Amino acid sequence: MGTAIVLAYLGLALMIGLSGIGSAIGVSIAGSSSIGALKKNEGAFGSYMLLSALAGTQGLYGFGGFFIINSSGLLNESITLLQGSAIFICGISLGIVCLVSAIKQGQICAHGISGIGSGFDLFGKTMVLAVFPELYAIISFAATFLIVSGL
Repeated sequence: MGTAIVLAYLGLALMIGLSGIGSAIGVSIAGSSSIGALKKNEGAFGSYMLLSALAGTQGLYGFGGFFIINSSGLLNESITLLQGSAIFICGISLGIVCLVSAIKQGQICAHGISGIGSGFDLFGKTMVLAVFPELYAIISFAATFLIVSGL
């Protein structure tokens, strides 16, 4: 097996793995906050659940990146070193951005959940603020799409 294809698959593994880890951590942070908030305000469970799930989207971006690359037809023995390296870099970039974005989004959601649990009307404002870290995951996903389309 050639170096280029190994680089490409390593990039895919990092893309899926790091984005999934970030989402797991992010939803766990928000979910833990939800458990505490339920003790104060059980009636807002729907808001807690939606905010807790929000950080899970970065894992989907990692899978989407995998799907785009896998569908490109590049993953075969004739892949060049440039193509394999580009996929590797896409994988690292998307994986790390999604990892950090999901964790930070989970933290924002956790604070919003705590506020909602204390009786404040913060659901909409928390959703708006939680979108900001996700924006960078979306940009990284779009960059992956554009890079792979150019190969």
